Amino acid sequence: MKILSMIQPWASLFVLGESKYETRTWRTNYRGPLAIHTSKKPDKAACSYPRVQELLQKHGYSGEDLPTGVIIGVCELKNCIRVVENNETWAVLEDGRVVSGIEFLLGDYRVGGYAWEVEGMRTLKESIPAKGQLGLWEYPGMIN
Repeated sequence: MKILSMIQPWASLFVLGESKYETRTWRTNYRGPLAIHTSKKPDKAACSYPRVQELLQKHGYSGEDLPTGVIIGVCELKNCIRVVENNETWAVLEDGRVVSGIEFLLGDYRVGGYAWEVEGMRTLKESIPAKGQLGLWEYPGMIN
């Protein structure tokens, strides 16, 4: 299974379903099962944003108790869609979809970047400790 490492709090908010896209500056041709790994160091500034704190609290978390250095969820990577327009509070994807509100807040929708669309996100019952890597990577023994 392919794994994608993400920085907290973005990883947890993604796995908890607050966002259906993960934004990246690069695209991938890979489609299929994808696990989400949390980096060792959270983005403390992002954890202090009031809207982020509110979203985390909704799920029983704070910026101080987020899981780090573990695989926390699995999903299906369905599509990789280019961002073609950014209007500072909303963006347009190459297929015409408009991204706004919380979805826009939780991503980096700069023109030329990509929105990775996923389905079927689920949180693992038990997190799996793992050392992350850049890009998509494999974890030995990861089960679907």
